[in-house]
Amino acid sequence: MSMQSSELEPRLFLASDIDAALELNNANAPAVGEIDRFTLEFLVEHSLYSFAIGAETLHAFCITFAPGAPYTSVNYQWFSKKYPDFVYLDRIVVNEKMRNKSLGAKLYAAVEQRMIRDRCAPLLTCEVNLNPPNLGSIRFHNRIGFREVGQQDSKPGLTVSMLAKTIA
Repeated sequence: MSMQSSELEPRLFLASDIDAALELNNANAPAVGEIDRFTLEFLVEHSLYSFAIGAETLHAFCITFAPGAPYTSVNYQWFSKKYPDFVYLDRIVVNEKMRNKSLGAKLYAAVEQRMIRDRCAPLLTCEVNLNPPNLGSIRFHNRIGFREVGQQDSKPGLTVSMLAKTIA
């Protein structure tokens, strides 16, 4: 059975995606922080844009925030202190079976296209683990135009590279 091409295109995240997204998120810890259903619902509710890929099966999703969100993440707070206007990509998760099909790149492109369309902010920001190192993610972000704007120890034993990309 072949997948419809639309099956692999980003769409807006729906309330009905919560269960599958929670499972996908927590299957990918520690690369993304493990969360509970209440937290995921809170993140989506307060997000700027949340996108998903997949119809019957959720293959990937991402959640972003604008400045001023009621979000206590130390990495989000770091960007909030440094930049007046930005979009923060809090998490992006791709099902392991669907890796290397450009789904992550498609989600980033969807966010960037919306940012340009809405003229909402000049910077897309995120962070990547340096310690323990997430080398695949570091290479990916370099390739799609992110640069390091700082580092921080976001919790004991976890150092992250703070990344930003100018969205023209």
